[in-house]
Amino acid sequence: LKQPKSEKKEYDEDDLAKLQKKKDEEKALKELRAKASQKGSFGGAGLKKSGKK
Repeated sequence: LKQPKSEKKEYDEDDLAKLQKKKDEEKALKELRAKASQKGSFGGAGLKKSGKK
């Protein structure tokens, strides 16, 4: 049987470091997405398929 997830609140230093790193990476990704959306689409041509063979 599974234990409730709220029970595990004891983190060691490694876990805290990983959580902090993950938060930082997510924040950086959000900032990059915001910048990209302001400039418009980029690299869109790479997604298009040509009708020629």
